Amino acid sequence: MQTGDIAEFGSSVIQDVWSCDTLDKAEAFIASPRHASGDESRYKIRMQNYVGGSFTTTSTTDTPSSPQYIDAINPKTGRAFGQVPISSADQVEQALRTATDAFGAWSTTPAAARSKLLQRVAGLIQEHRELFAVWESIDQGKTLERARVEVDRAVSNFSYFSTFILHQQTAARVVDGSNILTYEHRSPAGVFALISPWNMPLYLLTWKMAPCLAFGCTAVAKPSEITSMTAFLLCEVFRRAGLPAGAMNVVFGDGATTGSALVRSPLVRGGVSFTGGTATGIQIRRDTADQIYKHLSLELGGKNPTLVFGDVELDRAVATAAMAAFENQGEICLCGSRIYVQSSIYNDFVAAFTAYVEANYKCGERVGAVVSHQHYTKIRSYLLLAQSEGATFFTSSPSSLSSPDTIIPPRTPPTATGSPHEIFGPVATISKFDTEDEAVRLANDNPNGLAAVLLTRDGGRMRRVGERLEAGLVWVNCWLVRELGTPFGGMKSSGTGREGGEYSRDVFTHVRTLHMPLQ
Repeated sequence: MQTGDIAEFGSSVIQDVWSCDTLDKAEAFIASPRHASGDESRYKIRMQNYVGGSFTTTSTTDTPSSPQYIDAINPKTGRAFGQVPISSADQVEQALRTATDAFGAWSTTPAAARSKLLQRVAGLIQEHRELFAVWESIDQGKTLERARVEVDRAVSNFSYFSTFILHQQTAARVVDGSNILTYEHRSPAGVFALISPWNMPLYLLTWKMAPCLAFGCTAVAKPSEITSMTAFLLCEVFRRAGLPAGAMNVVFGDGATTGSALVRSPLVRGGVSFTGGTATGIQIRRDTADQIYKHLSLELGGKNPTLVFGDVELDRAVATAAMAAFENQGEICLCGSRIYVQSSIYNDFVAAFTAYVEANYKCGERVGAVVSHQHYTKIRSYLLLAQSEGATFFTSSPSSLSSPDTIIPPRTPPTATGSPHEIFGPVATISKFDTEDEAVRLANDNPNGLAAVLLTRDGGRMRRVGERLEAGLVWVNCWLVRELGTPFGGMKSSGTGREGGEYSRDVFTHVRTLHMPLQ
């Protein structure tokens, strides 16, 4: 395919996809031939970068054959439905220059004007809620119901930060014994690199985009190459909302080529906001070690504990622990995949938990497909390892994973096999503890420290144990409840930095202190 063909094809595909706002329409569109002749050699959906307010694939130095692509695969069927471009370093630099050129005007745009634009973005996502949910489900494998929840959270991200910037405060002081007034002033930090993962594509991408734009920064964003579809649709939202050209740019591609070029570029003067694996987070720190000016906000992996004490109301504890373990097929960095149960109720809990999971987390209903066959293979390897070490499975055993189907039933071996590693699937281990001190020790005995769940009715224990857990987020008798002003981030190997409300302001702004005589 020649470069001109790609541009013509890509410029129209967003309009075709935009009309597919039901699962039936989307599946029919994917299945239909590209041309009336029945020629299916060209993909129906070939995504394009969004730079400077328009869709584009090529750069000035590309040759006709240079754009490379990754198949976009529906995990439920294993079939490709489109292609994602691997953006070159040159394309990344072009996008960053565009963001740099746009920074001056956007950073000085009044907060009220930025607020209205973000509200418009939120409204358009809300208006096309089902469109985003349908394509998120197709692209990522999650159930349509779960996808709708995450679209709603994307709306909340833009809505929250659109109003947050209208109610900011600063601090002013008079230097003791003088007539000098000092006050704090914040200004947008610059151009950012925003990189999001494949597990909650739209929700986590907008969690970065919304505050970045709200606080006056511009950016180049890169969604995961595995789940790029809703980011492609989001670009059309920005275009329809009238977001100024270059304020938010999106480049598609893999980590090795596109992500690395984005993170390393000196044009990223503001910083990097990244959510993903710990190994990649470490590499980002290495790649930016000599660029000390960059703000780094790294939300990395988790292997989170759920502590179940003997005083719980059993049915409620079981439901909370199951949701924390298996929601979104366990593909949430905040999932409680290490369950520790006090010995006095261990047998009762295991029996009730097993029955609840088998009744409520059925494949194809509340459990969707894991994101890819490669990820399926990784999960299966951990399950086979647990089986080889003598684990007894309370739910289905690994022997049922003999087909290439990427829908994995929830599994709960009663061992801590592989506990240091984030399996990131519908797998949870259940172990015993006797005392509070032992529970805390087991919970903290992991290199990660992202989240924890504490289930107890003892108010004193909520504080005694909750405040000793080495986790950035602790939920007591609940899970995945978020107030967007609270700090989000982990401890230990789960990352550095916090985002949310004023904490996002710290990421996306510089603070200065001005000293002025009162006379």
